[in-house]
Amino acid sequence: MTQINFRIEEDVKLNAEKALKEMGLNMSTAITMFLVKVGREKRIPFEINADPFYSAENIAELERRVTNIQNGTSTLKEHDLIEVDNE
Repeated sequence: MTQINFRIEEDVKLNAEKALKEMGLNMSTAITMFLVKVGREKRIPFEINADPFYSAENIAELERRVTNIQNGTSTLKEHDLIEVDNE
């Protein structure tokens, strides 16, 4: 048996403990389950996505627009903020 220590924000810990208690688990058991699954499957057992703002396609488009502004073929234009509901 070994021990792992790590730091985490207090609210994250409290929210996780509350949710785990509702599932009949404690933090140690949940983390053990997670690590067993990672070791068995050699992957993170859930989907992780990066912010699409930093995608290669978006960065290329932003660079194209900056170049156009710098060489005078385009100008900055004001626009309304587009909000996306991710729920």
